[in-house]
Amino acid sequence: MPRVKQSKGKCTHCGLEIAKGGVTRHLSACAIWQALMTKAELKKGSSQTLYYLRIQAVGQSQFWLDVEMRGSATLEHLDQYLRAIWLECCGHMSQFVFGGRRGEKISMRRRIEEVFEPGIELTHIYDFGTSSETLIKAVGFREGKSVTSHPITLLVRNVMPESECIECDLPAAWLCLECLIEEGEWGTLCDKHAKTHPHKDYGESIALVNSPRLGMCGYVGPAEPPY
Repeated sequence: MPRVKQSKGKCTHCGLEIAKGGVTRHLSACAIWQALMTKAELKKGSSQTLYYLRIQAVGQSQFWLDVEMRGSATLEHLDQYLRAIWLECCGHMSQFVFGGRRGEKISMRRRIEEVFEPGIELTHIYDFGTSSETLIKAVGFREGKSVTSHPITLLVRNVMPESECIECDLPAAWLCLECLIEEGEWGTLCDKHAKTHPHKDYGESIALVNSPRLGMCGYVGPAEPPY
């Protein structure tokens, strides 16, 4: 994967770009996020523990998500979310484990509140052939009501990493699968050179999307949040 100078994320609520290490500080000051939490407390229903999770691709730290998740939701909800926003290509199997790839398996039926406490880290594995591994760490929690009816609220997502065209160094928007598979090169191309690039054995170049699984197995995106 291409190198990035600094990892930044974009706040889902106000749209501000912020440094990865400054997310917690930003959320405590984000007027829109604070207003949403205040409004949620006026809704009917009981409060519960809401977990602040940092989700990060193993070996690709430029891909990360910060989410808030209901304690009553299950790991299956988290698995479905990760598939939708990052991973799903061919319906592969997946699992959560403690302690890395060969660690203790955890049932998808387990509730978040049964698994997480600050400092606990899980590994999610999607596809046991061409695997994508993701670390999920609880970095905080609060008592209150969720701002949405969904089990997961996306707080901040990494800004799409920049890539340069291998032909001209201009910003790239496409990836040549033949370069990747046959030559082991991250063959990113600008719009112009994607049209003239000679490699066609694997079809047309695919669009760059904001996912650590791009170029693996049959993954082509769209890498969008499911809600």
